Amino acid sequence: MISSLGPTFLRRPRGAEWLADAVRVLVVAGVPTAAIGWGPVDLAIAMLALLGAVVARALGLRPAVDVAVSVLSSLAAWSSTLGWYTSAPGWDKVVHVVLVGLLAVVLCVVASDLGVLHDVRSLPVPADVAVGGVAGLAIGGVWEMGEWVGHTFVDATIFVGYDDTIGDLLADLVGGLAAGAALRWAAGDRRTRTAPRQR
Repeated sequence: MISSLGPTFLRRPRGAEWLADAVRVLVVAGVPTAAIGWGPVDLAIAMLALLGAVVARALGLRPAVDVAVSVLSSLAAWSSTLGWYTSAPGWDKVVHVVLVGLLAVVLCVVASDLGVLHDVRSLPVPADVAVGGVAGLAIGGVWEMGEWVGHTFVDATIFVGYDDTIGDLLADLVGGLAAGAALRWAAGDRRTRTAPRQR
């Protein structure tokens, strides 16, 4: 897997991959915009969105999933920067369901590539659903701990609370289960490349 990440990321786009790369350019542009317009916390959040967009291309995910990961990662970052999570009721939960579901796909693909999981494209659908749910909860747990660390040590305006955390984790589980149901399709049609052999 590791040896294919670079060649896969640097591959020439074709077809719908052009759209995915166009979205990625916008995500890249959001990084200095967040830094200049808002500050270091929002810069860090924009960098996380960029990480999602880069990993999706490096894994060679099908263009629809690649675009979705890039768009939702960026939308989640800007929702934080612009305060939509606290000003738009329910928006936080929608993002948790959809984005964590997509990230669960990414995590399952990485785990499958590393041999931690069997190839998720060949597992029975109930097993994929269970794996997706576990991945969603794992991602959600890290997300919530990150929010607590940010609130406690960086910026007290980052909203945390018991009800919010439990609700977010439930949304993460729903997103992960839904991702698991679609995992065979989402992990299929990989556009991976390998480095040429050295002579």
